[in-house]
Amino acid sequence: MGDRPLVEPIPGEPAATAPIGGDLALLIADYHAGYEPALRYERGVDVPSRATDRRERLLALLERTGADRLVVCGDLMHSIGDPGGTERGELEVLFDSLPASLSVTVVKGNHDGGIGDWLATEADIPAERLPEIDVVPGAGVALDRIGVCHGHTWPAADALECDVLCLGHEHPCVRLEDEVGGSRVERVWLRGRADPGPFRPRPEYEALPWLAGERPPRIVVLPAFNDLVGGTWVNLPEQSFLSPFLPAGLTEGETYLLDGTRLGPYRSV
Repeated sequence: MGDRPLVEPIPGEPAATAPIGGDLALLIADYHAGYEPALRYERGVDVPSRATDRRERLLALLERTGADRLVVCGDLMHSIGDPGGTERGELEVLFDSLPASLSVTVVKGNHDGGIGDWLATEADIPAERLPEIDVVPGAGVALDRIGVCHGHTWPAADALECDVLCLGHEHPCVRLEDEVGGSRVERVWLRGRADPGPFRPRPEYEALPWLAGERPPRIVVLPAFNDLVGGTWVNLPEQSFLSPFLPAGLTEGETYLLDGTRLGPYRSV
């Protein structure tokens, strides 16, 4: 990937680390707690709960990396409003399991509408067990040199002033075919630089220096942490992207498998 990236994907995992201030942060996106009961209710599909597996994978990554901070780039939960019974239980057990010393930033995704109020008033977690949690708008914020947003709206200008913009929402995947016609879908990282074109006409970005010729920030689209949720097959030309600034806002976009294998430009995979 050229120079050592500021955001370092963890080999084999849909997660990355990055320095934020004096902390080491673990970055994930699209955890979608409560997804299995939602599948049952919305689509009539009965899938055994993977809540324990999700939680244990996340806790193992925090321990393995020694991260001081957890940053969720949106869609920690799956309900659009307040979390329902099973989902609420999954979130309460998750937060109760996190180290109390951990600092947590949750970017509100399009599925996280009620998470701030729920955490403040209804979550059944002892105060001494609840980590420090900062819920920020979906348009995102600047965290030192890292901008974070969810991706379902245009990013905040200060997030685009950072060296790197990290987002979720897209759940990027590729469909790979073998020589005998078989195929499989793999989650991928999508990485490139911001293309000034789609951002330049919007008045909220008029002060961004890279719209006047400086080097644009890198863009990193994180794979979904939840492996059940599907996503955008970025290598299929007929597939539409979900984010309002993708794919037009991304130039030199390349795909990488979770194990770090570089697949090359996403349109030619």
